[in-house]
Amino acid sequence: MDLNKAQVIGRITQDLELKQTPNGQNVLSFSLATNRNWTDSTWNKQEQVEFHNVVLWGKLAEIAMQYLWKWKRVFIEGRLQTRTWEAQDGTKRYKTEIVWENMIMLDSKSEWSSDNSNSFSNENASPAIRKSSPKQEEEISIEDIPF
Repeated sequence: MDLNKAQVIGRITQDLELKQTPNGQNVLSFSLATNRNWTDSTWNKQEQVEFHNVVLWGKLAEIAMQYLWKWKRVFIEGRLQTRTWEAQDGTKRYKTEIVWENMIMLDSKSEWSSDNSNSFSNENASPAIRKSSPKQEEEISIEDIPF
């Protein structure tokens, strides 16, 4: 059995921009920063920041635009996917992304109106925010991605 699962908790590092592929499918991508703090052998505090690329597709990208913004703290769960393409200068480029499967907004509930949930999950979400099943998803090629 194989498993491709990534889980990170961090803060969104940029303003979000909803884009569309040439065939009209919504896509939202952003960077999530995670911090690691530790004390080294000389008792000095150390910190390391990692940046993770996150991608949401379809209706979920639209919905996330309503609830997420820069510096928002979220839990993201998804699968890792690496895209490859050839740059204009002829070099081969790679980008590894977390493709969204589950998200929980972690900032205080006082920031949300009482009728909004702070969790989006493929398994228990309403049909309006559930990720479409693989049978319904359209194959997306590198040429379809607008960035």
